[in-house]
Amino acid sequence: MDISRIRNFSIIAHIDHGKSTLADRMLELTHTLTAKQMHAQVLDSMDLERERGITIKAHAVRMNYRAVDGTIYQLNLIDTPGHVDFSYEVSRSLAACEGAILVVDASQGVEAQTVTNLLLALQNDLVIIPVINKIDMPSAQPAVVRRQLHDLLGGDEAEMLEISAQNGSGVQAVLEAVVHRIPAPAGEVHGPLRALVFDSLYDQYRGVIGFIRVVDGKIRKGDRVRLFSTGLRYDVEEVGLLRLDRVPADALHTGEVGYLIAGIKALEEARVGDTVVPAETGSLEPLPGYQPLKPMVFSGLYPVNPDQYEELRDAMERLKLNDAAFTFEPESSPALGFGFRCGFLGMLHMEIVQERLDREHDVDIITTLPTVGYQAYTKSGECLEVDNPSLLPPAAVVERLEEPILAVQILVPVDYIGSIMKICTDRRGIYLNTEYLDPSRAMLHFEMPLAEVVIDFYDRLKSVSRGYASFDYEFKEMRPSDLVRLDLMINGEALDAMSVIIHRDKAFEWGQKFCSKLKELIPRQMFEVVIQAAVGSKVIARTTVRAFRKNVIAKCYGGDVTRKRKLLERQKEGKKRMKQFGKVEIPQEAFLAALQLED
Repeated sequence: MDISRIRNFSIIAHIDHGKSTLADRMLELTHTLTAKQMHAQVLDSMDLERERGITIKAHAVRMNYRAVDGTIYQLNLIDTPGHVDFSYEVSRSLAACEGAILVVDASQGVEAQTVTNLLLALQNDLVIIPVINKIDMPSAQPAVVRRQLHDLLGGDEAEMLEISAQNGSGVQAVLEAVVHRIPAPAGEVHGPLRALVFDSLYDQYRGVIGFIRVVDGKIRKGDRVRLFSTGLRYDVEEVGLLRLDRVPADALHTGEVGYLIAGIKALEEARVGDTVVPAETGSLEPLPGYQPLKPMVFSGLYPVNPDQYEELRDAMERLKLNDAAFTFEPESSPALGFGFRCGFLGMLHMEIVQERLDREHDVDIITTLPTVGYQAYTKSGECLEVDNPSLLPPAAVVERLEEPILAVQILVPVDYIGSIMKICTDRRGIYLNTEYLDPSRAMLHFEMPLAEVVIDFYDRLKSVSRGYASFDYEFKEMRPSDLVRLDLMINGEALDAMSVIIHRDKAFEWGQKFCSKLKELIPRQMFEVVIQAAVGSKVIARTTVRAFRKNVIAKCYGGDVTRKRKLLERQKEGKKRMKQFGKVEIPQEAFLAALQLED
């Protein structure tokens, strides 16, 4: 098709503002799918996506649309994930487009992630089409949302479209806006090949399938190509277009979106954001914006039943085939046995991986306290990446510790500003400024340590604001901080699975709460169990689980008191011996205890 009649666009929105429903109506109007193929959230292929109402894995689909003037256009909808954890994938999907439809719920208005995704789109110089969705809801306030969008974007309010994606009203006008407002792709039609990999998945029969947007030149079956970041070369086995299913084609030309199969064995070889170029061309520049995916949150995963270790490893390897951002490596713990240290993009990504391990592979797991990646600078000048608190070098060796800092945006009704600011400052947040989007809502800007955000911050935010607050974040920098390692000890033995790296000012309070929580959870034994929290060699909190006591002098009906003392001394010696050889079983609930410490 002529490049002037191609339109590449994305739909960006906050969670549950109707992005997937609008995509469904577009597929119906363009007759891309038959009525039999159609179902709700058709682009969300995973059960988890439909249940949670979010997009986890991005999708792309080609539609042919006959405009009102009779011209047929090729529309490539490149769907984006719907959560902040996947912001890099969102940025790469947007880089493959020339325009974006910004969907805002008419009853909820502009939210934090709306602003973040909009800024990402503007950084990529995309044309924005503002769309107000759910205007048929009883609580809809389209006039209020129009003013919010006008304050955010400027421009003419008449160009803001009002639709109901649920019943399809106004969707035709959105398609007309796409073909008339979004520009055609720009690129060198006769130049050497340059294509952006904006997503990829693993097929057990064909290997890695890369979803690509051809920026310059063309790609066809039999071409020899190279992936820029790895330098690996491949022969193209198949190219084609995406209509939910893969439809083979002779070639993909400048501006088109489709898929590439080239016998690629692992997702690490076809990374999101990479550039496909001809194999023998050495002078071409890659497309800008590529970054290697870097895990932000780390946690230990251990099988509940040690005999399931091999099953857990196989399940993780299969999961990693379709999730390049998920990393894991073997580790062992004296308390939990053999398991894996896993890296995730964020807390939602971690929840999704755990849910998939349980559903798809039926493996019961214990998850240790989530932690983040720190950088430890030793006195010899060496920089160590520390993602496991038990691997932190001794304090005498470490010159400074640096932790990841986030730039946080919180959108909140003005009635809750005080409560939200208290939560953020309690978690070492540094207040920057407040922007008022309208008289009733404000955007708070903070700098916060990632370690303070990963544990129940989102839940507390929603609880305090009665569900009205929304927040978004992006990584800002690594910053030095006064951090220490807090160790939990049971009868003098350190429990490495419960070690945490924490700010020195919070160590005492955290240690006391943790010891009290464990005292409730560890069952009583025949011997005394001593629970201690320590920073280095200094014990900062202690509690004791009392032993069961058998009345050994019940059979003494009088007589010499030395007989009773002898029996009590013998019992004391026996308990001492039992404590020396006895092992305390830590229940699974104890490993989740730290997540509720703030309560």
